[in-house]
Amino acid sequence: MSLPNLAPIPELYVSHESAQKLKIEAGNLVSWDLTPRQICDLELLMNGGFYPLKGFLSEEDYNCVVEDMHLANGALWPMPITLDVNEKFADGIEPGTDIALRDQEGVILAILSVTDKWVPNKANEAAKVFGADDLAHPAVNYLHNTAGAVYLGGPITGIQPPVHYDFKARRDTPNELRAYFRKLGWQKIVAFQTRNPLHRAHQELTFRAAREAQANLLIHPVVGMTKPGDVDHFTRVRCYEAVLDKYPQSTTTMSLLNLAMRMAGPREAVWHGLIRRNHGVTHFIVGRDHAGPGKNSAGKDFYGPYDAQELFKKYEEEIGVTMVDFKHMVYVQEKAQYYPANEVPEGCTVLDISGTELRRRLREGLDIPEWFSFPEVVTELRRTSPPRSKQGFTVFFTGLSGSGKSTIANALMVKLMEMGGRPVTLLDGDVVRKHLSSELGFSKEHRDINIKRIGYVASEITKNGGIAICAPIAPYTATRRAVREMIEAYGAFVEVHVATSLEECEARDRKGLYKLAREGKIKEFTGISDPYEAPATPELRVDTTGVDVDHCAHQVILKLESMGLIKA
Repeated sequence: MSLPNLAPIPELYVSHESAQKLKIEAGNLVSWDLTPRQICDLELLMNGGFYPLKGFLSEEDYNCVVEDMHLANGALWPMPITLDVNEKFADGIEPGTDIALRDQEGVILAILSVTDKWVPNKANEAAKVFGADDLAHPAVNYLHNTAGAVYLGGPITGIQPPVHYDFKARRDTPNELRAYFRKLGWQKIVAFQTRNPLHRAHQELTFRAAREAQANLLIHPVVGMTKPGDVDHFTRVRCYEAVLDKYPQSTTTMSLLNLAMRMAGPREAVWHGLIRRNHGVTHFIVGRDHAGPGKNSAGKDFYGPYDAQELFKKYEEEIGVTMVDFKHMVYVQEKAQYYPANEVPEGCTVLDISGTELRRRLREGLDIPEWFSFPEVVTELRRTSPPRSKQGFTVFFTGLSGSGKSTIANALMVKLMEMGGRPVTLLDGDVVRKHLSSELGFSKEHRDINIKRIGYVASEITKNGGIAICAPIAPYTATRRAVREMIEAYGAFVEVHVATSLEECEARDRKGLYKLAREGKIKEFTGISDPYEAPATPELRVDTTGVDVDHCAHQVILKLESMGLIKA
């Protein structure tokens, strides 16, 4: 399967003339609006980034990939690339059907000729691909709570690539990069995969890797979907551009990869290697805990620090790319330079700043030393990550009807407005129902839509430096998590569980809702005929039983102070 690294690679696009005809024909087909992750996958299918795949996996290929990281024909491929759709859409599709694949503006990008339709065993997929069926893993959570229930497979006919309006000059297809390497006469190319800003240790690491492999350097950051909470790609690319002139221009280039990461650790490292091979690369830097998602539900790392390197090494020949193992670089004070951690001269002082420590320093407006990062990078990070006391944030109250959420939220709003400094918006459940969600009922699906609307508005307020206070019931863990991820892209999310007991809430029952629910006159009522999933680890838990509102609101203020969101 493997191609010489500079020869053109097969793409799935038809000619320009055929594309114009197909666009007209595809207008009459049943169409599916792709999710952001599916758009990333489709782009890399069409441009050859996912070679040898010719479309979304068939059921047979999917099973082979999940079970032993190879396609049915024996080619190495570790990651299921599937088109997940909802049951309602799937009911109208049978194998033999062609469907138009559209972006979120309705533009037709490709035609999928459906050969397979099946309901996957998602628990098995999670266990085999990600190592555990654990919702603490962002991709497992996506699999169970965001992805559609049915998978469609079949070959793709590419009509046009997705449109990108940002950093156009930095986006290259595999064939564009191969042509660039041919033009410059580069034979060996080492790729550096990153989803974080580049600091001095990364520069030293990449210099060493290129020297070790006697290769030119491709800085190849991911700008598709990464891990929730990561620095947005606009900021990261500005950081990369700020330090690119620190590299020798004749031996280094940078290109952006529109990949939706799965954070699958060892399997992801192998996948990244195959994708880089398709882009014309000969060597690839694999890091400690490469593409690791962090901690599992038990508070332990999902993958061992060297699991990714070991799996990559095992399949190195099949991948067709040579691994350069990541050296953990630390700054040696006495020598005023970086060394691999295992080569530090005896008796020397080692300085290092972890990612957590960097985020703390940004959050609290503390100094970031020049030995750690470039001033240009720090300036960019401070622009988008000001001290926490100047950022927007969301306080999200959740609890049973009658628990006191709205009352505390009102009191908190007044206290924050009294302090001044940032605009404060209260998104109360009843008010939102009236102005944002008046057409929705109270089914689980409609309640989820309502909470996600609240989350979206709160994320926009947070992004623009304001304070959003939300007070819906929000009974479901998965929906609250989705809202958290939406908001944490822009600022802090403070979940406050108003843990007033059901008995106390029923005793209050100012609106008579519990009585009607007990009589069966209100269906799917939270706490009576529908469950309330209490948060396991909220930032704060309060109980309003026998406690005045002012005290509860003050507890929230103290929490916000301790988190650095407001000044004490």
